Amino acid sequence: MAWILEPWSMGFMRDGLFAGLITGLSCALLGVYVVFRRMAFAGEAMSHTTLPGLVLAQMYGWSLTLGALASNLATAIGISILSAGGSRRRGVREDAAIGVAFTGMFALGVILTSFGGSWRDLSHLLFGNILAVAPGDFWFMVIAAVAIFVSLVLLHKEFELSSYDSNYADLIGIGASRLRLAILVLISLAVVSGVQVVGVILTSALLITPAATAAMFARRLIPLMALSVVVSWTSIVCGLYASYFWSLPPGASIVFVATLIFVGSWIWRKFAG
Repeated sequence: MAWILEPWSMGFMRDGLFAGLITGLSCALLGVYVVFRRMAFAGEAMSHTTLPGLVLAQMYGWSLTLGALASNLATAIGISILSAGGSRRRGVREDAAIGVAFTGMFALGVILTSFGGSWRDLSHLLFGNILAVAPGDFWFMVIAAVAIFVSLVLLHKEFELSSYDSNYADLIGIGASRLRLAILVLISLAVVSGVQVVGVILTSALLITPAATAAMFARRLIPLMALSVVVSWTSIVCGLYASYFWSLPPGASIVFVATLIFVGSWIWRKFAG
């Protein structure tokens, strides 16, 4: 049984575990609303729009976390402006606005890499390095998790109502466009936290896969969130075990375990549920 505790005797493994659990918590809780509001594409897009900010920060020696956050917040505001009134034909459809922002920002990031470095220089950003989280990044994860949790507690009724009927929410004074911007900002915080854990390419998996798995077994909000967190934390712990004992990339291992849990849950529900 000593092998169970062996990885956690290493300081870098403990640090990675704490960082992963904090990020996994915030992504799992927010992911429930992302899946509930059918914004999975937004989660995928926001993870890729961090690239220009990351590249610029790398080029000029700025904070990578702040660079990614600035890039994501700019994207969130842009999507909100473009899609404002889209349902009333005064703006662009939200999915179209997200698609334009996603491809445009990612293309900008690729262009910037030609001026400031190579893909090899940015590999730790594209795929993450949970075992080398800097103290500043760790505290950002904590702050982001607290901000996401508090926001979800304060705005959960508004989020639920606007998800069911955005027009009615507008009618009674709950601005659906403002709530859309709010959830995009929260996604930005979660994504920036996840970049260090699993990288730009795989961050959306932390946001979507645990919540999608939980949705197979729960319908009420609290059980759904609790199960999403359990799936997220299980994926992180098992992924780190796989990384330690089999020398696998930790970020990819975490996401692959989450995917296996999702597929296994689907099969069980399909044939035994």
